[in-house]
Amino acid sequence: MAKKMKQQTRQAQTMAAQDKPATLKDLLDPKVLEKLKAQANDMKQEEEARKAAKRKQEEEARQAEQKRRENDFEYLLNNTKQDWKQYK
Repeated sequence: MAKKMKQQTRQAQTMAAQDKPATLKDLLDPKVLEKLKAQANDMKQEEEARKAAKRKQEEEARQAEQKRRENDFEYLLNNTKQDWKQYK
């Protein structure tokens, strides 16, 4: 009786696997799938490199602006605290 139940469950599992619709991954050739994955990885790396370059450029621009402001006496005068009692 137990053997019959095991056989029936196995048959049900195989039939359930056959009833599933075919996916694109199943239909594509493994070589094509590998090429697509490699292309996706390349695109991700290019995107990360582009973001890193943009971040670096923005940081350099920020530093250049800060350096320009530090040399501007009017900016320094307007943005410093006027509490001279601290320095007595």
